[in-house]
Amino acid sequence: MAPTTDPHQHPLRIANFRAYWLSRFTGTIAVSAMSIVIGWQVYNIARETMDIRQAAFMLGMIGFAQFVPLFLLTPITGLVADSFDRRWIVRGTTTLLVLTAATLWLLTWTGHLTLGVLFVAAVAFGVARAFSGPAYSALAPNLVPRAVLPTAIAISSIAWQVGTIAGPSVGGLLYAIHPEVAYGVATILFLVALVFMFLIGPVPQPAAQTDHRPLARIIEGFTYVRRNRLVLATITLDLFAVLLAGATSLLPVYSRDILHVGSQGLGVLAAGMGIGAAVTAVWFSVRPMSTNVGVKMLIAVVVFGLAILTFGVATPIVNLLGLTPGTIAGIPVQPAFVLSLVALIVAGGADMISVYVRQSLIQLHTPDAMRGRVSAVSQLTISASNELGEFESGVMASLLGPVGAVVFGGVGAIAITIGWARLFPELRAAKTFDPPEILETEPQHGEAKP
Repeated sequence: MAPTTDPHQHPLRIANFRAYWLSRFTGTIAVSAMSIVIGWQVYNIARETMDIRQAAFMLGMIGFAQFVPLFLLTPITGLVADSFDRRWIVRGTTTLLVLTAATLWLLTWTGHLTLGVLFVAAVAFGVARAFSGPAYSALAPNLVPRAVLPTAIAISSIAWQVGTIAGPSVGGLLYAIHPEVAYGVATILFLVALVFMFLIGPVPQPAAQTDHRPLARIIEGFTYVRRNRLVLATITLDLFAVLLAGATSLLPVYSRDILHVGSQGLGVLAAGMGIGAAVTAVWFSVRPMSTNVGVKMLIAVVVFGLAILTFGVATPIVNLLGLTPGTIAGIPVQPAFVLSLVALIVAGGADMISVYVRQSLIQLHTPDAMRGRVSAVSQLTISASNELGEFESGVMASLLGPVGAVVFGGVGAIAITIGWARLFPELRAAKTFDPPEILETEPQHGEAKP
């Protein structure tokens, strides 16, 4: 049993949560760096024999390769997270990521890296994330008292979002030196994340259930999400909005063939959403949201769609206004690039508001014994919105062109949000994060389960 702690103690003053935060931070930097490098390599290799639309489709296929294992494994990964020590699940998946990054480094160094190898690596990433996502999400509430869980979620999001800032920027810059350097750094960071995960001591685990068959317990997770309309609404809103407006997979296309800013510009653009999200997360860690959370989430998703739409048409807007490249303090400035970056920063801030509300509602409205399974369902929808969204963006880019695909996604996200506000009045009615009374009877952090 974990030692009893002050129920209002700041999360970072808790040793287990600090180790968790540092593990997630370093791991996210590595994942973000590898993702941008893999995408850039896939697009560059594809462009050697394909046109822009065909190469963009290959980028979409990389997202699809990551989604397939997540889709196939999700029904069991939540059950695994509710049945086994969540720390060891993350340790195992991080080890797989270490081996994947090291393999890509070796093959790049020896000159044997191919599109096929990159697709295999994407599948390995999908497998690792399928198991680590539910375990990571379900572990965090076990590390802090319920009273500070929203703050812990915000701080945990900082680790993820700052990682998304540093990772793409570092990955893009290191790729400019040589891809093997980026993979080498990623391997080291995954090792550091693994060490921090081993520093997490014993934590409360949900009581083992022996009165249900595994299949029945799996079905329980999906049934809970379906019956809890607030949880269902928050999960599916993210699914469809980001599925349509997930433009980040097309950043290599924009960097190379639309904005013409190369790998360094790609790193800056890829960090844009992380910058906005991290600033927002820092704000919430100091000033947690407490009122009208549902309405604020809906507004945030609309702003996200508008920002993605602006990113998509940044170049036409600049051309329409007749703006020309200039310099600031002797530094060349391309207006379309600046507008694109600002739009991505705004999109990241809006997305962070949505993430903050969604994760807080899901975690606080779900019994601990089911958090792994519900987190697995949530992860499946997040993966569908991200990786499957990359596939959708690649397909739409091959049909409408990159700009048309992004515009379609931004408009679609706005339309989905308006529809969800009407279809799920529970979202508009959610005033605070307070969970139902039935969940308040759960054992708190550090308490023994009956």
